[in-house]
Amino acid sequence: MTTASHPPDGSPTAGPGAGRPVALVTGASGGIGEELARQAALDGHDLVLVARSRDRLDHLAAELERAGAGVEVLTADLQTDAGIGAVADRLTATGSPVVDVLVNNAGYGSVGAFAELSPDGLAGEITLNIMALMRLTRAALPGMLHRRRGGILNVASLASFLPGPGMANYSATKAYVLSLTEAIREEVTGSGVRITALCPGYTRTGFQERAGVRTQGLSGPAWQSAPEVAAAGWAGFRRGDDVVVPGIYNKISVSTIRLTPRPLVRKVAATSIRRLH
Repeated sequence: MTTASHPPDGSPTAGPGAGRPVALVTGASGGIGEELARQAALDGHDLVLVARSRDRLDHLAAELERAGAGVEVLTADLQTDAGIGAVADRLTATGSPVVDVLVNNAGYGSVGAFAELSPDGLAGEITLNIMALMRLTRAALPGMLHRRRGGILNVASLASFLPGPGMANYSATKAYVLSLTEAIREEVTGSGVRITALCPGYTRTGFQERAGVRTQGLSGPAWQSAPEVAAAGWAGFRRGDDVVVPGIYNKISVSTIRLTPRPLVRKVAATSIRRLH
């Protein structure tokens, strides 16, 4: 906490200092993103916290600062060009502490028949889940490769592995995240840069409420807490895993999906997702 950072509104917060790695986490105002920020802080990182909600980011920043981390708050709407650009600029800034780890966590999902969902909502989902992640990854990666250190943790989903009738757009965006992450990982092999995809299943966060998901019909073993998912994801990233699927239930699900004919996968997925409407 040896330097002061100035967010876009001009109010100073205690920022990342020299000598500690810096992790930038998007969607850090709640859920898995908030817990990943805590994991990074526990692992000795200073933080750049990114989300739309300044109040919630300030609350988390105060907590992490009390624990000894330097924290910079950057409010940005990653469904806009301006918001994506502001975070990309921070990732490439030369006058600020270098970002060693990028955590692309921001995202949301829509539930319902594709033909009945708002076109603008579907486009916004693609912008946040795909375009923002792609642009921030592209902004961060060259510097990491030049320094031969650092890494990117992209939060995908169990939905990455299967089509999701009733959540078609969300599943498609997360399939992109997983595919992109695995491809880039292969491209940077031997560079000293780690690239990992975290693929959680049902996780108790605010995601379900925002997506309009009903959760009463889902079995208990399917659920994990955000702290559990974040701890597994951060540990896998630190190990250099390519893909992290947290929880035995989810691991079995992925193995089953890979061995099951695709027409049957679609029907089972449709039945499961129908319970969420």
